[in-house]
Amino acid sequence: MAQFNITITEELLHGLFLSNGRDEAFSKLLEEIFNQVLLAQSSEQIGAEPYERAEERTAYRNGFRDRQMTTRVGTLTLRVPRHRNGQFSTELFARYQRSEQALVLAMMEMVINGVSTRKVETITQELCGKTFSKSTVSALCKKLDPIVHAFRTRPLESHYPFLIVDALYLKVREDHRVQSRGLLIAVGVNEEGYREIIGFQVANTETESSWGELFESLKERGLKDVHLITSDNHRGLVNAARRHFQGATWQRCQTHFSRNMLDHTPKALQPEIKEDLRQLYEAIDLDSARRVREQLVDKYETKAPKAATLLDEAFDDVTAVLAIPLKYRKRLRTTNGVERLNQEVRRRERVIRIFPNEASVIRLMGALLMEQDEKWQAGRKYFDMDLYYRSMDNKEAKDSNSAA
Repeated sequence: MAQFNITITEELLHGLFLSNGRDEAFSKLLEEIFNQVLLAQSSEQIGAEPYERAEERTAYRNGFRDRQMTTRVGTLTLRVPRHRNGQFSTELFARYQRSEQALVLAMMEMVINGVSTRKVETITQELCGKTFSKSTVSALCKKLDPIVHAFRTRPLESHYPFLIVDALYLKVREDHRVQSRGLLIAVGVNEEGYREIIGFQVANTETESSWGELFESLKERGLKDVHLITSDNHRGLVNAARRHFQGATWQRCQTHFSRNMLDHTPKALQPEIKEDLRQLYEAIDLDSARRVREQLVDKYETKAPKAATLLDEAFDDVTAVLAIPLKYRKRLRTTNGVERLNQEVRRRERVIRIFPNEASVIRLMGALLMEQDEKWQAGRKYFDMDLYYRSMDNKEAKDSNSAA
């Protein structure tokens, strides 16, 4: 593993703790860290440290070239290593600046389109220590938009047995009015056990038609043989999922269902029914879940009749996850994984507050979702899928024997 040597001077250390010099100090610290990363990548690609004699050496160093990276804490001057064979490469700039560019673009477009009365020079100077012209904004858009478009439309060549879908709402200026727009997000778990953001779309409303458009685009790109779809109980979403993925099982998010149950329960009984629902969710099989359901319906049909009726009606959808092996159930019985993703989206969206147009939503949200997707691909597997595929093979074998 690469070792980084970061030198922090007394002046820099003081600056990190002083409010009036914190941004400048953090900028210098970030610059030092990034330069150390570039040096480590250079040594890794060459196969030797500076002045080291090593049989694994593949090239020699040939000095540095300066390159500037614009961030929200200032413009960093980075010393990019050069190799005599000309083969040094790094993804540092592209990966870091993708979301930075999208954020700056959205903020600048707000000003350019008259959303704010502040000047472009002022806001961009405060954001990243540099001013941008309209032609610069246009050039940045041309670089970023095709990357996001390619991510949104890439072929789905893997098998995605599990699909988790959710939506969140953003404010977008359109026709001189601020309107609410839904950002529909689809997360799939692929055959190797990694999560992927396989699709997203901006929609006027969360209707069956809008969800249907997203699902249809996923199918056109190669999505098929979905086994389990997890979502909340939005009627348009559920209807679209059942129409476009016939044969797939729909799992109603248990977290959302618990909230629905509490809304139909007297306040004094809410802690008790919340605990009782946990017994239902942790049932080991469908027979056990049915016994718990009968107990809860009997217990609450007088004290909380609406909640008891809701439980009886929604039972099959809430316990659909019991049809898959136990080790996969906890993460697939709710949309909590997507909710955490939504929180990260919200963190950036609060900086913008009102997007100047739909294109800026696609640009910024697309860049953020791409970064999250890359983190998932480079991180730990979400699931070990071997057990799932073995269980599916056994099920098919049993079905064949029964048919024979």
